[in-house]
Amino acid sequence: MGNLGYFVLLLGVLVFVHELGHFLVAKWCGVKVVRFSIGFGPKLLSFTHGETEYQIALLPLGGYVKMVGEAAVQGGEEELAPGDEKRSLAAQPPWKRVAIFVAGAAMNLLFPVLVYFFVFVGASQAIAPRVGYVSPGLPAASAGVRPGDTVLAIDGEPVRSFQEVQSKLQSRYERPIQLKLEREGRVETVTLTPAKTEGSDGVQSTPRGMIGIMPVRLAPMLGVPEGSAAAAAGLRTFDRVLSVNGQRVADEVELSRVLERAQGELTLSVQRMARVEVGPVTGRVPSVETVKLARQPGQGYAALGAESAELYVAAVAPGSSAAKAGLKVGDRLVSFNGKPLETFLQLQTALSGLKEQPFSLAWRTGADERTAQLQQAYLTEKDELGNESRALVLGVSSRLALPSATVEPERVTLHTGPAEALGQALQVVPRITGQLIGVLGGLITGSVPLSNVSGPLMMYELAGKTAAQGMDSFLHLMAVISINLGVMNLLPIPILDGFHILAAVWEGVRRRPIPARAREVANMVGLAMLIMLMVLAFANDGKRMLGL
Repeated sequence: MGNLGYFVLLLGVLVFVHELGHFLVAKWCGVKVVRFSIGFGPKLLSFTHGETEYQIALLPLGGYVKMVGEAAVQGGEEELAPGDEKRSLAAQPPWKRVAIFVAGAAMNLLFPVLVYFFVFVGASQAIAPRVGYVSPGLPAASAGVRPGDTVLAIDGEPVRSFQEVQSKLQSRYERPIQLKLEREGRVETVTLTPAKTEGSDGVQSTPRGMIGIMPVRLAPMLGVPEGSAAAAAGLRTFDRVLSVNGQRVADEVELSRVLERAQGELTLSVQRMARVEVGPVTGRVPSVETVKLARQPGQGYAALGAESAELYVAAVAPGSSAAKAGLKVGDRLVSFNGKPLETFLQLQTALSGLKEQPFSLAWRTGADERTAQLQQAYLTEKDELGNESRALVLGVSSRLALPSATVEPERVTLHTGPAEALGQALQVVPRITGQLIGVLGGLITGSVPLSNVSGPLMMYELAGKTAAQGMDSFLHLMAVISINLGVMNLLPIPILDGFHILAAVWEGVRRRPIPARAREVANMVGLAMLIMLMVLAFANDGKRMLGL
């Protein structure tokens, strides 16, 4: 269909839904509807049924329902045909006008429930609730949870996917919970207390429970200290071990099993990112190297004269506190506030509760160990759409930022019935609505940059991208934009439905309409605001498309 086709479909459906709300409630209230239009400008297709003309116009950037007496409600003059006086919008009591103007936004907020219902109902793929990795030193490890365990229930509530595990843990922290596990055919129950960590929904930070498990298995990735046997053999930090003596290894558990039986000289096949220069362009591509070394004393990584890459820095954000302190890619984190670190997740958990308070961090660069006082700082980042967000970060990333760091988790097929799908939809829509209201408030207060405002050009690009990802992604975009339109239209800005609602409420309370001059000035201000908003949106879209 192409980007244009998906863009027209996206906007066409949303405009139809919005205007259908106005149309149905207007008819229910006895108001005569002259025209129902999808789009603006010259008509492309039209027909008349009863007293209403239905049309599709050239520009699909909006639509309208033309009602008898609408001009009079907006402070203008309108000549009515005989018999239309009682059926005009102006003749309706304020509560009916409120209902008519609310209906468009209400449909935009109800429609996503239907969209998500069809997304959720039936069969879908999800990540299995199987534990791939357990972070040392965190609640799950302390309670004896192991890689390979399958989570069956949390506090007696069954879970079918890892997403459900995460969802149920979000509201459970700093109080004991029970995890029902399946392990090697046996069912066991463990009790643990999730740690409290700070998460973000893109608008604000919220406390969440965390026990230190991931569904992915960690690939066998090396951390190579300077002067070690691994370094002498030619191994490098972030090398991923593919095989030992010809026997392939997929994850850290398999590496330990293979090395436990191996003796004498070892032949390793490792994948590393090699630097490649093509003219002025420099990039990294995966290459496979063969390295021979004698088996060293110890188990796991120690048998290779190396260690896990767990605490090695894989990326440093430019301009961050970490970069200013001198941390570099390949450095190894040692301790936080004097306490030795076992995992990167331990550091993230500790930082989530510190905000901007200073802390001590020790790390190793080559053979040298350094310690410095640091504090997190706000860093502005851009996502793949060019939207900016500010986050309080240290500015270092673990090996999980590398594409070869994990093994794809197991997936399961879930079957969701109509009642459950409706329940999930009724949970998702209010959550997204709250997030969008938070973003809107952030734009007003300045906590969300104005550069995040998008317009039709970005919608055009997103329509094509999400359609290429699959119908579920396209429907999710449609639902989010529908909610956005619903919220925006309820704002009391002249020209928008929200102002008409305010005017009707004013008339109902004060027993007289808003003065014509005040409405005229308000309409001019509202029009100017919308024009400025559209100019800003087009400018932002243009910058994103040009990569500025």
